[in-house]
Amino acid sequence: MSKTTQPGSEPPADPADDPRSNYDYRSSDIEEPELVDDLEAIVDGDVRFDTYSRNLYATDASAYHQLPIGVVIPTSVGDVRAVMEYCAEHSIPVLPRGGGTSLAGQTVNEAVVLDFKKQLDGVIEVDPEAETVTAQPGITLARLNNHLSEHGLKYAPDPAWGDKSVLGGCIGNNTTGAHSLKYEKADGYVEEVEVVLADGTVTTFGWMDVEKLHDRADSVDEDSGIEERVYAVVSDILRNKTDEIEARYPDLTRNVSGYNFDKLLQDVEARGEVNVGRLLAGSEGTLGIITEATVSLEPIPEETSVVLLTYDDVISAMRDVAPILEHDPAAVEVMDDVLLDLARDTAEFSKLVGTLPEGTDSTLLVEFYADSVEDGKRKIADLLADRLPGYEAAGDPSDDGTHTGDAVQAVDALEAYDDDRKAKFWKMRKSGLPILLSRTGDEKHWPFVEDTAVPAENLPEYVADIQELFDEYDTFASYYAHAGPGVLHIRPLLDLKADDGVERMLEISDAITDLVIEYGGSVSGEHGDGRARTTWNKKLYGEEIWQSFEDLKAAFDPQGLLNPGNVSGDFDPTENLRYDTDYEFDAGFTPELNWDNENGFQGMTELCHGCAGCTGHQDTTGSVMCPTYRATENEEITTTRGRANMLRRAMSGDLPEDVFSDEFIHEVMDLCIGCKGCKRDCPSGVDMAKLKTEVKHEYHQREGIPFRDRLFANVETLYRLGSTFAPLSNVATSLPGSGILTEKVLGIARERDLPNFKRNTLKKWDANRTPAVSESEADRKALVIADPYTNYTQPEVGKAAVRTLEAAGVHVEIPDDVTDSGRPAHSKCMLDESRATAQANVDALAPRVEDGWDVVSVEPSDSVMYQNDYLDLLSGPDVEAVAENAYSVMQYIDTFRLDEALETATDGTISYHGHCHQTASSRDHHAVGVLRRAGYDVDVLDTTCCGMAGSFGYEAEHYSMSQAIGRLLFDAVEESPADEVTAPGTSCRSQLAGTDRVDGKPPHPIEKLDAALQ
Repeated sequence: MSKTTQPGSEPPADPADDPRSNYDYRSSDIEEPELVDDLEAIVDGDVRFDTYSRNLYATDASAYHQLPIGVVIPTSVGDVRAVMEYCAEHSIPVLPRGGGTSLAGQTVNEAVVLDFKKQLDGVIEVDPEAETVTAQPGITLARLNNHLSEHGLKYAPDPAWGDKSVLGGCIGNNTTGAHSLKYEKADGYVEEVEVVLADGTVTTFGWMDVEKLHDRADSVDEDSGIEERVYAVVSDILRNKTDEIEARYPDLTRNVSGYNFDKLLQDVEARGEVNVGRLLAGSEGTLGIITEATVSLEPIPEETSVVLLTYDDVISAMRDVAPILEHDPAAVEVMDDVLLDLARDTAEFSKLVGTLPEGTDSTLLVEFYADSVEDGKRKIADLLADRLPGYEAAGDPSDDGTHTGDAVQAVDALEAYDDDRKAKFWKMRKSGLPILLSRTGDEKHWPFVEDTAVPAENLPEYVADIQELFDEYDTFASYYAHAGPGVLHIRPLLDLKADDGVERMLEISDAITDLVIEYGGSVSGEHGDGRARTTWNKKLYGEEIWQSFEDLKAAFDPQGLLNPGNVSGDFDPTENLRYDTDYEFDAGFTPELNWDNENGFQGMTELCHGCAGCTGHQDTTGSVMCPTYRATENEEITTTRGRANMLRRAMSGDLPEDVFSDEFIHEVMDLCIGCKGCKRDCPSGVDMAKLKTEVKHEYHQREGIPFRDRLFANVETLYRLGSTFAPLSNVATSLPGSGILTEKVLGIARERDLPNFKRNTLKKWDANRTPAVSESEADRKALVIADPYTNYTQPEVGKAAVRTLEAAGVHVEIPDDVTDSGRPAHSKCMLDESRATAQANVDALAPRVEDGWDVVSVEPSDSVMYQNDYLDLLSGPDVEAVAENAYSVMQYIDTFRLDEALETATDGTISYHGHCHQTASSRDHHAVGVLRRAGYDVDVLDTTCCGMAGSFGYEAEHYSMSQAIGRLLFDAVEESPADEVTAPGTSCRSQLAGTDRVDGKPPHPIEKLDAALQ
């Protein structure tokens, strides 16, 4: 949606297409230039063999790192075929990759990576009657299910990261999820797949009568192609390996170790047919490349109900799993004390964990599918009457002694029937891994035995044995995830940088593999083999099955080019680790900010573990992170993960240039817009905005500060001059051609309207009035800060704040000696300037805070500056006191319930767009609560950053990116049923001004509250 002030200014669909936006999302150096030339000649998609791209695709969510040869982003099956044909001819390995969320290292390899997520991500056909869908491999499961929901159907496998994981990866990993008690793994839903084979042949695998398979196998000769040779091997497995498969494969629904020969037998027994496409499920890209898949679907359940059972210890919880299964739940998920303790320190979940009974060590989340809410309540009541001592259901006597199975273990229960509460329970559980990895320090909970599965009835003894094993190695682990089907994600705490860290990792893996086999389990129940577990498949299945794995691999991939080393290969799980004893880190400078709470600057740089939480889309993940990724539609370098990986690689000496090169700053760091979304939304808490501020400050120290940055950092001076010469200053900036001149001289986008300065400032207004509430008669007294935006361009917002606070009985003063918070300079990474401003403001405010004054800001980014960023710049009791007593105006009103003294009357409907910095610090709910209590019907928009990000959206080279980000907000406003939109941030209101549904500049929430006063 274009601004009405500049007709025809609609930005390009891709921000990179704007000639002013000189971003390439890669580095200028190219590996293997001849190979690049060859590939570019035969594909329509992007070919990226530069250093940045190779490093971006060198990691996933595992402990491993392996540089690929290069990256190709195909746009069609023709591209995939062309790449495979070329690589087969030149013996070059190929790795198909989806969301990069793998936990065992199966999506990193020394190969040409085919990234399917960016282009091949569509739905081709839905057949509601047949309950199937045909889709491309790069579509995320969440987007696929959004598409299917209108038909009352869903694709059943539901990994925790389904809004980031893609269909192709789901099949390749044979994924399932929390609800595998009700549904099958991915292999059970494969109906037909289009596959590019290792020689570039495109074929389709679907259902085939087993006798027809044998006939085709019998006709194979030396001239037969890959497909016929595959049929021959599959036929041999069915004819000669059935007994061995039945003897060696664990009797589990959750087993994804090795190739899934057991599924072949099950299909033959059930329907007399074979579907070779199902062998590709769990093959991790080692057998063929899926370019299209038809999968079967399940009906969406009518209703669900959830209960969180609490326990004194994890063994007690494990003892309760088998009895709970007798109640036919859809899911049973465990979280232990390690995870709960970390969740207590996580802003998003601390309140929920705080409601658990004191002494809670572990929980089981139990979900039921139901026909209605009442049916769901009945199922939970039945469960609790059976498993919870003292529970009284439907008027029956409590604890009647008819409990099933072992003695009752549960201590208490929290029930959930409304969608918000159920979602909160599930979000905490699904964030288990990232919460776990928010632990700072060199000791981390590494994935290498995190995916074992045993029969549920064996869980108590199995966990007890594992705890004993960890005691021997002087470590401990967290136990969480899918207790119902017997899958526990177990992550020991190890320091892989330590001398014995890698050795202990290998020894623990070996010992736990033995335990798994002893208890009739699988090495992997969900996450696959990859680099971490391929080596244990021979021990799990024995020589004969292992040989059949190799035979199948050889038939599909005679040269061994498809993701070599995985499933039936020879990977050493201790090689190519992200961290080991040889790892070194050197930031190359002394950090300026306070990093004490983040285990230092290095600790924050290394905190990202690659979970891909920053790759969610607005329509499926919501919230803020990561705006530039959402605008560029799947550019890895614009994610928090991408930037963090690049920083770590540069500072560990693994890039040919350092972090302070012009290209690195431009391509890697510049498009971090400082929204702070990752500070809250990244489950591990990576604060990329703070990292960027630190790094770019050092860059300024080395290279100097650009004139435009200095200009934007000195907003107070600029705005004071603009106000002094108003209205002439406003006329000058509105003359024809002024925008073009401003862009050429200052680099400010011609499409942007410059601020409209007011001669009658907020301070002048305040100087000519008498406070409505004297200090002696007030319960509270507030210093309302006249920031440059409010004072010089929007005094009406400040007046509304003063009037409203006074109406609530607050004594208000506007200080003369505090205006600029330092935010403009801080946003430009000019730390010397922002620290000086912070110090001056603290010197001015601290004595007044000590005297009982509160510091109130109209501009939300300023309030967060006082509350959070000052603590990064300064230390001592004065700054702590100022930070503790600083508020945004709506937070101030809500915190002290000042609106209870107001008489308001309104029945208006408004949509609300919150400010990123307040959202990141979990302070954005205050305005919504106040407005609703005032009588407004508030539609809270689930949107990312508005795209302005202070001065970012004014800068010519960033204008198109700003608009691309803002388009998500514009669409949300357009779809909202509300009459009007309100936003607290001045940048947000500037971005919204002039869009289709917004007349002029939207009001600040305080203006809406002021308007509601009687």
